[in-house]
Amino acid sequence: MTQFLEASCLPVIWVIAILELALLAFMVFRFVKTKSIITLLTACITFGLFYDALIIALGCVVNPAAAPFISRLRFVSHGLLIPLLFAVCAQALDLKKPWNIVVYGITGVLMIAGLAEAIATKLDVVTIAGIARMASVKGETPKWAETISSILSFGTVIPMMIVGIICWIKQKNPFLFIAGFLMFAFSALGPATGNAQYIFYVSMYGEILMVGFMLWYAIKKEKKIF
Repeated sequence: MTQFLEASCLPVIWVIAILELALLAFMVFRFVKTKSIITLLTACITFGLFYDALIIALGCVVNPAAAPFISRLRFVSHGLLIPLLFAVCAQALDLKKPWNIVVYGITGVLMIAGLAEAIATKLDVVTIAGIARMASVKGETPKWAETISSILSFGTVIPMMIVGIICWIKQKNPFLFIAGFLMFAFSALGPATGNAQYIFYVSMYGEILMVGFMLWYAIKKEKKIF
């Protein structure tokens, strides 16, 4: 599997970046037509994932150390935008006051924590499969920042899976659960197969599937494409 990951890494990341850009354009167009809040939130998350994939893909031709600020923005966008999954859950459940305010408050707190984590994370250049990227340096990044990073990676997807099950039962719409499950599965696949160093790449499969099924969920929930 390691040989497959190394050989496919660069071309697949470019494909994923292009697909995410296409999905992002579709979401923006759909939001203009429908004013769908779930679509807008999903578009924001997709933008962050597209930027992440694009900067990593460019690491085959550009040394990220030459422009560290651009790489730092990868972590900032992740920290700020991934917590929006909680807001998606609130929209999916059609929460009313005061519960929607509570969830949006948690989202805001996590966004601030994610921003702090992105700024505090110690970065250095790591090269895998011919791609140079800035990655967190273990042992030099504060423990609290690593904890927040783990919460953002799994602590947002697991609640989405739970909400997805509720939506599956009540709305007969399984796609939010599928989105969360696939993201969780691909995030765990790298370490589970002994290829933890490729987690940044393997998780991208989950990311593109996640936003695709989140969009599908929104379309089915609202019963219209535009």
